[in-house]
Amino acid sequence: MSAHDSASSDHAAGEHREGYDFAHPLPLPILFGVFAALVFLTIVTVAQASFSFFGDYDVVVVMAIATVKASLVVMFFMHVLYDKPFNAVVFVSSFVFLGIFIIFTLSDSLLTSPDQIPVDDGIVITTTDS
Repeated sequence: MSAHDSASSDHAAGEHREGYDFAHPLPLPILFGVFAALVFLTIVTVAQASFSFFGDYDVVVVMAIATVKASLVVMFFMHVLYDKPFNAVVFVSSFVFLGIFIIFTLSDSLLTSPDQIPVDDGIVITTTDS
C-alpha cells in the first residue's frame, strides 16, 4: 500500500490532516455581489480618469479605488478572508515590505542622481529664414 493510498483512505474515513482541508465554497450571491462591486468600481475609475473630478488628487483617488478592488479580489477570490489569520499577515506584510523597498529606492535615487527635468531659464531661441 503506497502513501497515496493511505492518505486517500484517511480522507475517505472523514479524517483531515492539518493544512489539507482547503475548501471555502462561497454562495453565488456573494460572488456576484463582489463581481458587481468590481465592475462598478472599474466604471468609477474610468469616469474619474476621463473627466478629472478631483484635480491634483486624481492619482490618490484612483489608487484608493484600485486598493479597494485589490482588497476585494484578495479577500473573496483568493479566500484570504476565510483562511488562517497567519496567511493574511504574511500576504499584507509582503506588500508593506515591497512599499518600504520602493520608497527607499526612490529616495536614494533622488539623492544620488541629477535631475532629469529640463529647465527653461527664460532663454528664447528663434530661427530666422534668410
